[in-house]
Amino acid sequence: MASEPTGAYVASINVNPRGGVPKHAVPNTQIGTQGVAGDKQRDRRFHGGPERAVSLYSLERIAALQAEGHPIAPGSTGENLTISGIDWGELAVGDQLRIGDLLVEITSYAAPCSNIAGSFADGLSKRISQKLHPGWSRLYGRVLAEAAVQTGDPVELVRASR
Repeated sequence: MASEPTGAYVASINVNPRGGVPKHAVPNTQIGTQGVAGDKQRDRRFHGGPERAVSLYSLERIAALQAEGHPIAPGSTGENLTISGIDWGELAVGDQLRIGDLLVEITSYAAPCSNIAGSFADGLSKRISQKLHPGWSRLYGRVLAEAAVQTGDPVELVRASR
């Protein structure tokens, strides 16, 4: 029987080989500077590329949104990695996350769009807008060190100097 991870960890790895949402859980994948193996983006103007190679979100934020009545679930808003155990509201552009052997630098907040409206009871994806609700946004990251990632991998915050 596997033990539960202690500290911050990867709760879910999510991909969609056809692109878009929802993304579906897989046990492991390779993540590189150009993106997540097994995942596709439909609109490369707004998703993917080196500065948005991986999308991240918080399991605790998902649980809080579910408690508000939203039908959100890991991967339903398009994040590749659902992370548990990090104080999401404290993360900022420039911070780095060591995820197993993977190193990701946060590059931007992911703007919500109409494609994820189904994850919200009122259809208004702006509930996770950084501008309207600071600390509730998904995050985009650039890969500084490529690696294979698996569910349960430890996550460590490397804070940018502020």
